[in-house]
Amino acid sequence: MIDLHTHTVFSDGELIPSELVRRAEFLGYRAIAITDHADYSNYQFIIENLLKAVDVLTANTEVVVLPGVEITHVPPVKIPELIEKCRSEGAKVVVVHGETVVEPVAEGTNLAAIEGGADILAHPGFIDFKLLEMAAGRGVAIEITARKGHNITNGYVVKAGREAGVDFVINTDAHAPSDLIDKAFAYKVGLGAGLTAAEVERAFSVSEEIVRRKLGDEKTAL
Repeated sequence: MIDLHTHTVFSDGELIPSELVRRAEFLGYRAIAITDHADYSNYQFIIENLLKAVDVLTANTEVVVLPGVEITHVPPVKIPELIEKCRSEGAKVVVVHGETVVEPVAEGTNLAAIEGGADILAHPGFIDFKLLEMAAGRGVAIEITARKGHNITNGYVVKAGREAGVDFVINTDAHAPSDLIDKAFAYKVGLGAGLTAAEVERAFSVSEEIVRRKLGDEKTAL
């Protein structure tokens, strides 16, 4: 299992990084990105502290741990700039909190995430087809989520995203221990969203490709 969207006590998660990673390791995770909710007020705090944790955890666990952020409820006009700032501070994975139907996310957030070159657009709701085509062209992965509420539009995202040719990833958006899942359950999430078995395997491969690219080593064992 590779999960590129999780949260700790650095935002609204329940676990400190070491416990999150240990629980993920127990479930057979090979890699995890910790992507706490970030805006202009806290992105430096999150990344600075995740970098400390990642140094220790990567050296002492079997799980590859990547520091990241989920840019959340930031005015769309400021999202591309914040993506760059987070990367300059050391974030390896930049997720943008998309226009889910269960939160009042500002219109234009999906577009800003794609234009800004986020790694992953999370739970994008009823995203416009043209934006999906743009995401495909710019290499922005689209998330299929296991998260309750956000997963309401998974079926739409799969159908429209398939036609647009996007790369999917399957993530948990974990906030609590019970949100973490093993690879077998992630497979069910993908199938339940309407992906074929081959598409689920491709989604797993996309996550692996992201990790390898972020590590700068295509030969890294996962």
